[in-house]
Amino acid sequence: MKTSYFKPRTKKGYNPNRLLDALLVRQNMKTDAELARALKINPSVISKIRHAKTRISASLLLDMHDMTDMSIRELRNLMGDTKNKYFPFRQTKLS
Repeated sequence: MKTSYFKPRTKKGYNPNRLLDALLVRQNMKTDAELARALKINPSVISKIRHAKTRISASLLLDMHDMTDMSIRELRNLMGDTKNKYFPFRQTKLS
């Protein structure tokens, strides 16, 4: 049995299903297939996100932002991503 590389957390933690469900309601859509068409992605991507096989990528998050005009912060809050800082790769001096 294939296991996912991350485990969905409880209600307070990372749960992309809340975000996907909110997008469906906000866009007056009934199915994940409709949402996938609107985002111009394969419906299997939505299924993989729902079944914790993959995470929502940055590019998909941007597409969701473009589709809904919701801020990235709002979208991240809906899926339970509570990180408030981005830590870019820190380069160290080579001696």
